[in-house]
Amino acid sequence: MPGGTEPGSAPFAPWDPGQYLRFADERLRPAVDLLARVPLDVPAHVVDLGCGPGTVTSLLRQRFPAADVLGVDASAAMLDRARAAAPGCRFLAADFAAWQPEVPPDLIFSNAALHWTGEHATLFPHLAGLLAPGGVLAVQMPAMHASPLRRQQLAVAGEGPWAERLRGHVSARDILEPEQYWDILRPHVASLELWETIYLHVLAGEDAVVEWAAGTSLRPFLEPLPADQKAGFRAAYAAALRPFYPRRPDGATLLGFRRLFLLARRAG
Repeated sequence: MPGGTEPGSAPFAPWDPGQYLRFADERLRPAVDLLARVPLDVPAHVVDLGCGPGTVTSLLRQRFPAADVLGVDASAAMLDRARAAAPGCRFLAADFAAWQPEVPPDLIFSNAALHWTGEHATLFPHLAGLLAPGGVLAVQMPAMHASPLRRQQLAVAGEGPWAERLRGHVSARDILEPEQYWDILRPHVASLELWETIYLHVLAGEDAVVEWAAGTSLRPFLEPLPADQKAGFRAAYAAALRPFYPRRPDGATLLGFRRLFLLARRAG
């Protein structure tokens, strides 16, 4: 979920919670799967890093009702939604790449957020080092950087009347390979688990994958454009995606979405 800015560039386009939550069930499923694997019973301090609209923050509150649960995000619009969605939790506006906890957390949980920032070789050991003894870093990130969904954004951005305006614009970072995260984190933690899952999302409606991307990775390309070019860019992107994500005979569109999961535990 959202929470940071791209290092060395202007902040990303403002998040639209309504567009993001159009696929709320599909976006929540990986967080539920990751939370089920967290090996903690009664943590005192829990952080939802890149909390977005608070859906996951609310799950953390339900799982750990005695904990102090803090949601951290850089988007004011998302934090407004989160405060309503997760009463009883605390929230902080901050760039998660620079965030420092007041108290060492027992759990740092980050769902679909850390791919929005770079320098993972230093960021991940840094986050592990913030944990209390025996604490857990639980991370899920989309691993879609090589997919048509992401690559066609760059291809379309480099063509057409918007090319000059979009020169140098980027979306979420390409994440590393699982083995690289192992090498980065293993020297700093007592235990480490890594796995990947491909979710086959069944989407409804015309150009459904464009609608999915419009809530996340497509935003940095659309936001700088005037209204007439926004429409043209979306149409060109939709045309580029159709061969890769065709609408099935029953009207559904299938989006295979790869995600990387990571569970690291600091020594007690």
